[in-house]
Amino acid sequence: MVKTGKTGVLLVNLGTPDSTATGDVRKYLREFLMDGRVIDIPAIPRWMLVNLIIAPFRSPKSAAEYRKLWTDRGSPLLFHTEDLKAKLIQKLDASDYVVAMGMRYQSPSIESALEELMKAKVKKIIVVPLFPQYASATNGSVIDKVMEIARGWQIIPEITFISNFIEHPLFVKAWKELGQEMMEKREYDRYLFSYHGLPERQIKKGSVDNYCQLGGCCNKYGPNNQFCYRAQCFQTTRLIAEQLGLPAEKVVTCFQSRLGNDPWVQPYTEDMIKKLSGEGVKKVLVFSPAFVADCLETTVEVGQEYKEQFEEQGGEHWDLVPSLNSRDTWVDCVVDLVHSKT
Repeated sequence: MVKTGKTGVLLVNLGTPDSTATGDVRKYLREFLMDGRVIDIPAIPRWMLVNLIIAPFRSPKSAAEYRKLWTDRGSPLLFHTEDLKAKLIQKLDASDYVVAMGMRYQSPSIESALEELMKAKVKKIIVVPLFPQYASATNGSVIDKVMEIARGWQIIPEITFISNFIEHPLFVKAWKELGQEMMEKREYDRYLFSYHGLPERQIKKGSVDNYCQLGGCCNKYGPNNQFCYRAQCFQTTRLIAEQLGLPAEKVVTCFQSRLGNDPWVQPYTEDMIKKLSGEGVKKVLVFSPAFVADCLETTVEVGQEYKEQFEEQGGEHWDLVPSLNSRDTWVDCVVDLVHSKT
């Protein structure tokens, strides 16, 4: 049998500004928020909202936030994804696979990564959006962008996508390992799982047969809500908590990073902090399983801003579990995800 081309693997993360300069942050915000899957309103009002209100006024503040995060290697989200790619290359057989990396917004672009794979004459492309839970604004946007680019090719190889991986045993195991390492340091009163939020309207748009009630329907995970972002988040919490042996009454799931005045999925993390403080909770271990790499939303928002809020309200310990980054168990998980599509 004649061996044809290799299989291409495309890792895609959200993206990051090129620098902490206000102009670069503004450029990033414009591209990010002009995505119709992120702000799902008609194009003209979206353009006005982003370019006349959000980007001009939010950019200086966001730039200051990114400066708290930046390192000698630049953006953690970028270099952790680069490290993941490097380890994946070591784990996959070079005679069978070519690995490329792109960001949904800014650099390196998905288009440049796909061009790299096509130049390598791959016979097939496996796209791995690095978002554990499926959402139209993340995984859906990556899939949409890849298809948009491929639509212009004369020859389109087989392209497959990983839609989510919350139930993969190695994904759960990696979070278990991280949690155990943190729990060796002290005992905690509560275990808080904070996920990135989404507008409620986006959850309802994807509801199967109007199954979603944005409430108790997320207590079970099955065919009716397998692509509901909120339900996937609650399922992620259950799986990790079960592996760690955490008492159900000490585990809470909540959502962060609201934008605008429309209702977003609840409960809100900020409200949960107030509730826990009111109950006299002093020590909280925090997980952010919607993110596989440390970034602004984990390190700064959860790790610093929410910590300050908790301590101001009488809390003593607010400890953030680091993201998966390029942890070996997580790398093994990605290898297995790739092999499952080969």
